[in-house]
Amino acid sequence: MTRRPLRHAFLWATLLASAVLSAQENPYRTVENWARMPEGRTWGSTSAVAVDRDGSSIWVAERCGANSCIGSNLPTVLKFDASGKLVTSFGAGMFIFPHGIHVDRDGNIWVADGMPPGRGTPPQGTGHTVVKFSPEGKMLMTLGTPGGAMEPGYFFQPNAVLVAPDGAIFVAEGHGGANSRILKFTKDGKLLKTWGKKGTAPGEFDQPHALAMDSKGRLFVGDRGNNRIQIFDQDGKSLTTPWTQFGKPSGIAFDGKDQIYVADSESDDIQNPGWEEGIRIGDAKTGWMSAFIMYPWGDPRDTAGNGAEFVAIDRDGNVYGGEPRPKRLQKYVRVRP
Repeated sequence: MTRRPLRHAFLWATLLASAVLSAQENPYRTVENWARMPEGRTWGSTSAVAVDRDGSSIWVAERCGANSCIGSNLPTVLKFDASGKLVTSFGAGMFIFPHGIHVDRDGNIWVADGMPPGRGTPPQGTGHTVVKFSPEGKMLMTLGTPGGAMEPGYFFQPNAVLVAPDGAIFVAEGHGGANSRILKFTKDGKLLKTWGKKGTAPGEFDQPHALAMDSKGRLFVGDRGNNRIQIFDQDGKSLTTPWTQFGKPSGIAFDGKDQIYVADSESDDIQNPGWEEGIRIGDAKTGWMSAFIMYPWGDPRDTAGNGAEFVAIDRDGNVYGGEPRPKRLQKYVRVRP
C-alpha cells in the first residue's frame, strides 16, 4: 500500500527538480558553427545525429538544405570529424525525409526514412524504410516497404532505429497517424514481434519518437505524444512506471556512465504547459535530473525554432543536438560540474 504514494512523491520531486533546473544557469557552452558544410551548401532540417564508433566523429542525416529531400540529389548522410570537418557523405537521391540515425557496434550506419503529412508529395514507392549502410556508404540492408505499409505490413512513418548488442533491430513507428508501435527484427531482418498501439495506457504510444538502450539492455522509448518515456525489456515487457520528468521526449541517448540525455523539442504552453524546451540530463538508474540545457529564445512558439529533436554524446561528454528548426547541428561543451 505504500508503493503508490512513494511513486507519486518521486514524480513530484522530479517535477520540482525540473523547475529548479530550468531556472538555473545553463552548465554548457554552445559552440557556434562547429560543423562546416561544403562551400555553397546550407544546413537543412537535422533531426538525426549519432556518434561514430570512434567516439568522437559525428554522423547526421540532413534533409537536403530544406525540410525534405524530395527532388534533391544532395548526399543525405554526413560524417564530421572531431574538428567539425566533413569527411564522408553518401545517400544522394535515396531518402525523402531522413528522421532517425543509429551507429551499431560494427560501425554500420542505420537511417530511418519517414514521411509525416504536409511535407510535399513524394515519388510513388519512396520513403517509409530503414536502410543499413557500411561506414563507407555501401547499402547493406533495407527494411520495410518503399512507399509505406500499415499493419500487418511495415513501415509507415518510421521514427527511429536501434540495434542491440546481440544484433536485434528495433524500429519505432508512427509519427501521428493511426499506427504507433515498436517492431523487433533479427539481425538478418526477419520480423520477430511487435508491441503497442496508439493510445495512452502503459504499453501504448502516441508518436514513439526515439529509441535508446542503457548498459543493462533496457529499451527506452520516447513516447512524445504522451509526454513520457516508457522503459521495456527487449521482449516488450514494461519494467517501470512511465517517466514524465523529462518533458516531451523527442530524442534519447546515454553516455558511458549511464547518464540519460533527453531532447525536448516540443514542449510549450499548449502541448505541455509549464515545461521548457531543451536537453534534460539525469541518472538512468534513478531517473533523477541533474542538468538542463535550456534553449535561449524563451517562448517555444517563437519563430526562432524548436531546438534539438535528437541528441548524441561523444566520449568526452560533449553534447550534440540535431535541430529541424532552426536548421543546424549544435555542439554543447560542459563548462562546470
